[in-house]
Amino acid sequence: MMKKVKLTELAFARSGDKGDVSNIGLMAKSKNIYNYLLTVITPERLKEYFGGMVKGQVELYPVPHLDSIEIILRQALGGGATCSLRFDQTGKSMGPVLLGMQVLVSEELLEEAKAVDESIKKQYGVC
Repeated sequence: MMKKVKLTELAFARSGDKGDVSNIGLMAKSKNIYNYLLTVITPERLKEYFGGMVKGQVELYPVPHLDSIEIILRQALGGGATCSLRFDQTGKSMGPVLLGMQVLVSEELLEEAKAVDESIKKQYGVC
């Protein structure tokens, strides 16, 4: 059975900038989740999700040895940190915004992600 969840259930993200380009590292919580994300995270889907925030091209670069996807959003920061009037000129919020995107996922993958979360909590003593 498939369930609609936010990406934050399946992955971690970190984002930043290179001029007017926002880059997001999307790190899956497991190899199986990574393989699934490669099928649902597409340039077209990201362009639609970010809407008018991204004026240029969207590029994806799989990083299989890290179970990650490098996402490049061109013309996404209103000209870049030194000339943008946007609230987030350096794109630091783009990763957390991406984690709000909803995807359909199997209950098996969702359980796998929850097991990873529990393992992290146990290992590092976080709530």
